[in-house]
Formats: sequence, C-alpha cells, structure tokens
Amino acid sequence: NEKKKGKGNRSPYSPSRVLHIRHIPSGVTGAEVVSLGLPFGKVTNLLMLRGKGMYWLQAFLEMASIDAAVSMVNYYTPATPHLHNQPIYIQYSNYKELRTDNHHNQARPQAALQGVNAVQHGNLGITSAFAAEGGVLPSHGSVLRIVVENVFYPVTLDLLYQIFSKFGFVVKIVMFHKNNQFQSLLQYADAMNAYYAKMSLDGHSIYTGCCTLRIDFSKLTNLTVKYNNDKSRDFTRLDLPFGDGQRTVETSLSPSFATQNTIFPSYTGPSGFAPALGFPQGAGPSVPPVPGALGPLMVTTSAPPGHVTIPGIPGNSVLLVSNLNPEAITPYGLFILFGVYGDVHRVKIMFKKRGIALVQMADAAQAQLAINYLNGQRLYGRVMHATLSKYQTIQLPREGQEDKGLTKDYSNSPLHRFKNPCSRNFQNIFPPSATLHLSNIPPSVTVDDLKNLFTSKGSTVKGFKFFQKDCKMALIQLGSVEEAVHALIELHNHDFGENQHLKVSFSKSSI
Repeated sequence: NEKKKGKGNRSPYSPSRVLHIRHIPSGVTGAEVVSLGLPFGKVTNLLMLRGKGMYWLQAFLEMASIDAAVSMVNYYTPATPHLHNQPIYIQYSNYKELRTDNHHNQARPQAALQGVNAVQHGNLGITSAFAAEGGVLPSHGSVLRIVVENVFYPVTLDLLYQIFSKFGFVVKIVMFHKNNQFQSLLQYADAMNAYYAKMSLDGHSIYTGCCTLRIDFSKLTNLTVKYNNDKSRDFTRLDLPFGDGQRTVETSLSPSFATQNTIFPSYTGPSGFAPALGFPQGAGPSVPPVPGALGPLMVTTSAPPGHVTIPGIPGNSVLLVSNLNPEAITPYGLFILFGVYGDVHRVKIMFKKRGIALVQMADAAQAQLAINYLNGQRLYGRVMHATLSKYQTIQLPREGQEDKGLTKDYSNSPLHRFKNPCSRNFQNIFPPSATLHLSNIPPSVTVDDLKNLFTSKGSTVKGFKFFQKDCKMALIQLGSVEEAVHALIELHNHDFGENQHLKVSFSKSSI
C-alpha cells in the first residue's frame, strides 16, 4: 500500500512514472489535475491528498510510461503550470506506481480519471466523471458554437480540427463570418466530448494574446454539410464535392491531419512581439504547447523541449499575387492594400506578365494573414489570387537593369502599421468591408469635404458619421467592398496639408 506522504529525497534526476504535484488550490478537481498530464500521454492513476495547509492539496499522478512522465517534467520545469491562477509544482515521486484501492475519498478523483481517459481514448460509455466531480451530466447536444475573438493569426478549419479532436471524434465543422466575427459550428460524435471540450477550452487563446475562444452550446442538434472545402467539412463523408470557390493554400491538409506526425518550420516572430503560442494562465488547467497539446502544435517527439512550431505558417514571407488588372495595378497600390495586414517590405510586378506580382511581408505570419483576408478579393474588376511564393525574397533590380519602376523597396517606409509591437493596429485587423474607418481627420475638415473627397475617387457614399467622443475619427460606408478597397488604396495617407495625413482602415462596424 502507498503511504499518504512519501518521505525521502525526491531527486528531479530519478525519473518515475509517478509525479508528485504540490501547492494545488483547494477548489481544483481531479479532472483538472489529470488534464495537466493528458497532453503528454495516457494518465493511469491519480491520488489526491490534503496538503500541509488547509488551503492546499497535493496529488500523485501516474503516467502510462516513464517517457510520458519525463516529457511532462521537462516541459513544466521551466514553464510553471497554473491551476485556478495559482502556480503549482511538479517533480518525480519516490513511488514507481500507485495503488489507490484502500484510500478513502478517492472515488471522485478516480471517476475523474476514468472519465477524462474515456474522452481522450474514445470510450464514450463512461460518463460518471463529471457527476462524481459534483457536476450535472449535460443535457445539451453535441454541437458547439465557437466565436474566435481578436483574430491576428489565421484560424483555419484544419487548425480547429486539430485542437478540438483532442477531446473526441469531430464529425463536422462549418466556418463563417457573422456580425463581423469569426464563428464556427463544430459537431462531436458524442455530447460528453462537446461538454468536456467547452469546459477545457472556453476562454483560452490559441496563440498568446490573440485568437481567443468563446464557446457555448448550439441549439442545433445536427449540422448539414454540402461541401468539403476550407469553410465546411463532414469527416464522415469524403465523397462530398469541393463546391464553388478557389481552394486556398491552407486547406490542402487531409482530415487525418491531427493524427499525422507532421513538423512545420519554426516561426520566431518579429522582435519584441508576443510569443506566438501557448494558452494563457487562467482558471482551469493551463494547456502548454507540447507534443499532442491543445494548441496549434505538431512537433516530433525527438524535437527538443520548447521547440515551437506552427502549422499554416510556413517560413516564407513572400506572396505570389495573380489575376491582377495590369492596367490599374501599381506597386504602391499593392503596398497600401497588403499593408493593412502586415508591413510590406518589397513589391515586384512582373515585367513581362503585368497581371502577376510578388509581395514580400515582414514575416511569415503576416504573409499568411494577408492570404487569409485578400485571396479571392475583387480588385479593379478582377478576382485576385494570393498564395505563398516559391521565392524567399524579392531581388531589387541591378543598376542599369530595365525595370520601369515595377520593383519597389518599402522596408523603411513610415507608413508601416505594425512597427510598434504595442500598436492598436494589431487589435484592429478586419476583413475588407464596405465600411471604412477614418482617423487623423483635421478639425477643419467637414462631412462634405470628406464625402466629396471619396466621390472624387469614384466612390459612392452610402453613409457617414463622425465618432461622438472623437471628431478625429469617422466611419464612411461605400457602395461595395470593392469600392472600399479602391478608396483605401487611393486615400490612405491622403495629405490634408499642414502635415495632416488621413488614415484609412477596414471597419468591423457598419453605419
């Protein structure tokens, strides 16, 4: 039998399948403790004990293998996990295995262990865990409604599949924009999986500081999916057509994406920018970026601890933009438009094929963001296609080489929106819309001045209003999204005189 307290030196250098977890706040459930171990492998046993102070608990967590335990300790040693906003401490135990048969008060943690492992390993029959934890078994269905707030990095269908399939078999996903928000409906094979996914993921961010998940239960009991493409997928019906529209570069991943041992190039991010991964420390278990974790990660088990990778953001920052109108497009126009989604360093319109251009962004994440929002957008009467280029950089023309001004270097432009990592622009990235947000308007400029300015560039003004609290800002609604795109290119940085330049962005609001 195990003694309740293991004596002796528990050296961090003596690996064991059994881990000792200290300083657990008293309100933490067995399911939350087990969740700490799940990203590393199967959890085979759990023992929860009262700590030395009445406010603290301790636990012994047994992993299925020493490798899983070592991975867990290696990860959490430099990155302290939190439960209910409190740091907790994990080390190897002296015990080689746990026996909990004779321990009183272990029914609830054991039920939690069974339930969580059932969810993770596909045994849908065990539902006692949540009742044992004092929760009510869910009466809801198996469809979740997911709203993603502050979408700075692209959120693809494959990424949602990867995250949510950790909690059970995902049957269908449908993605859409509603009320200027990124939303998705996701259906599990079983309602318990939906319950546990909501419990674990609601309020967490996919990437640090952005792409925050808000999850509730949908009133729908079953999703209807007609097409398998980048916006909808039925994982039980591989025979469905792709449907209308252009397949984007991000959707070539197969439905078995989450089970493949795929490694993607690392993304280090711009200097001074927040780390691109990891769930924030908040209530409930903090979920780390580790092999098999809930974040957008796939790393091989041989990768060193802390080696971070992101699918969907390959290392290339150069875009291939095609189907452009050669009569209307200019390097400056592409610089301004793509500059809404990242800092554009160079632009090259092909000398012999004026309908094709290369656009070099500051980093791979911004390149992917521009693809996400601009691929398929109408520009000067044509549907523009944007994808990643095979080129890693845009070469500037040699001296004397004929170029006709088709290659431009903007790396030191004062018009970059994202130079400052604390800029509000990071929170105000929206898809192209018919309503534009105007700022930096001089006090002398009137409503009629602005309406006339936009009309002079060929826009149809459908609505206008100044912000009540700040007359330097306004919203202007134009005749179409394409009109707004053209107006943004023409009028962003418009000079009103006396060093007053208009700033134009796409708005999430309408008038």
